Parts: sequence; structure tokens; C-alpha cells
Amino acid sequence: MNRFVAYACLALSMSLVGSYVALSKPLVAALPVFLLAWLRFGIGGLAMLRWFKKPAMERPMSSQTRRLLFLESFLGNFLFSICMLYGVSLTSAVAAGVIMASIPAAVALMSWLFLRERIGAPVWAAVACAVLGIGLFSLSKSELLAPVSIGLEANLLPKISWWSSPWLGNLLLVGAVLCEAAYAVIGKKLTGVLSPKRITALINLWGFALVTPLGLWMAWSFDFAAVAPASWWLLLFYSLAASVWTVWLWMTGLKTIPANQAGVFTVMLPLSAAAVGVVVLGETLSVTQVGAFAIALAGVVLATLPQRGREKPARAAPPH
Repeated sequence: MNRFVAYACLALSMSLVGSYVALSKPLVAALPVFLLAWLRFGIGGLAMLRWFKKPAMERPMSSQTRRLLFLESFLGNFLFSICMLYGVSLTSAVAAGVIMASIPAAVALMSWLFLRERIGAPVWAAVACAVLGIGLFSLSKSELLAPVSIGLEANLLPKISWWSSPWLGNLLLVGAVLCEAAYAVIGKKLTGVLSPKRITALINLWGFALVTPLGLWMAWSFDFAAVAPASWWLLLFYSLAASVWTVWLWMTGLKTIPANQAGVFTVMLPLSAAAVGVVVLGETLSVTQVGAFAIALAGVVLATLPQRGREKPARAAPPH
């Protein structure tokens, strides 16, 4: 695949993530978190029924590949969602934004450590721009990232002050960063043995299996009739975007691009979320925020510059 097409897939994937994060605020308010996740995986699985079939030219999956598929879904879908949603609900918007800004750096470090990818000066500069840009943007915001607390009426965390402290929220967000970095690194390993479509379908199936017990528990006493019709249409878009389109685009890009470069494209998430906020939700951006986004975009440009030499093939064991 042409490298620029791969870059476009990565950028579009993260842009879609940012758009559905911004537009899914009403969903988080209308549906409990685990019920929302269960419905998302279920709808996504129905949309990908044809992708489950093993292509004729594909080799049988090894036990290592099966383990990687489970880890990809457990870390990238299940655990990441829990850490992010509960973390944001317990800490400030500024702290959350600054911590999540470290994702490109975490991806670069993990790709070097576990995939033995060479990281040149332009990629390190791109990572620095990404972290600086998103961190500066987060420091310039005072409002909450999302009203997720409304959708946590079935919160599994005990209702005691110790569990409600900001430090726990920050710790959960650090966990979300590590999960997202592992998602990129494991995804790179998987693209060497499976097609992007098969990876997308199989990790969605694992996600559905993991969240089904909690989803059924939430659904048992939930009043589905109270959900507005518009929310169901939004749920359909959210499910297809989160479970199908973004994952397939990301895996398609990863098949060609090293994980350390791909990680820089995570800056498109807050950029697109902010764009949706301005265009759709009527929010405004300050001069500082525009400058922060310019720095982050400069990182994306640096990440697409030709690199000297070729990255080493992945040889090390995947993260556990």
C-alpha cells in the first residue's frame, strides 16, 4: 500500500474517534457505560458477519496470534474504556488532557521496547510536538471533557470518598495511556499475520464476550423505552464508527506504517473532537488553543517525512 494512503487511513481513523467521542456525550448520559459498550459490540459484530470468515489464503492462527487477539481486545477495548471513562469522571479536565497527551510518547517507547523499531530524530520531534501541542491545549481548557458522570449511575466503584479522589482518576488515565499504546503495538504484530478486516471482527467479538456479563446486568433493569429515538440513531453511528470503521482504518494503516509513527496520529483525536465542538456544538477556540493545534499538526507532518533506513522487523515478545 502507498505510504500516504496508509497515513490517510491512520489520520481518518483517529479523526473518526474524535468525532464520535464528541457526539457520544448524549449517549453516555442516556445509557449506562457497560450497556452502551455491550450494544456497541453487538451492533458492530452484526455489521461484520462476513469478516469473520477465514480467507482461503490465510494461514491457520497460532496460539500466539489467538493470545494477541485477546490482549488487543482486552487492553484496547475493554480495559481502555473502563480506565478512560472512570478516570475522566474522577479527575479534572486539565489533568485528563495532559495525561492523555502522552499517548504518542508511550506508543513510541513501547514500539522501541517490544517491536525493536528504530526511531529516528524526526519521529522523536514529531512525538514531542504531539505531546506539547495536546498538553498545551489541555492546559488552556477549563471545562469538563465530557459529562460522563451522568452515565455512571450503575458505577461499580464503591461509594466512599477514597474511591472518589482525583489521584485515582489520574492513575486510571495513566492506565488508559498504557492500554492505548499496547493496542498500537499489538496491532502492528497482528497485521503481519491477519488481514485488517479479520482483526477488526475478531477483537470486536472478544470485546462483546468480555462485556456481555456486565451488559446483561445493566440491561436487566434498564428502561429502554425512556431512550429518545434520536439516541438510537446516534448509537448506530457510534457502534459502526467505534467497532468497525476506526479499527479497520487503523489496522490498514498499521500494516504499512511503523507503530512509533502511527502513534503520532493519535493527535487527530482531540483535533477532530474540538472541530466537532466548534462546528456542531457551538464551542469556541482561543488563540492559544489554535496555536496548540498548529504544534500538534506539525508533529503529524514530521511523522510523515521519509525516514532513513528501514524499521527492524518485530521480534520481541508482545506486552503482557
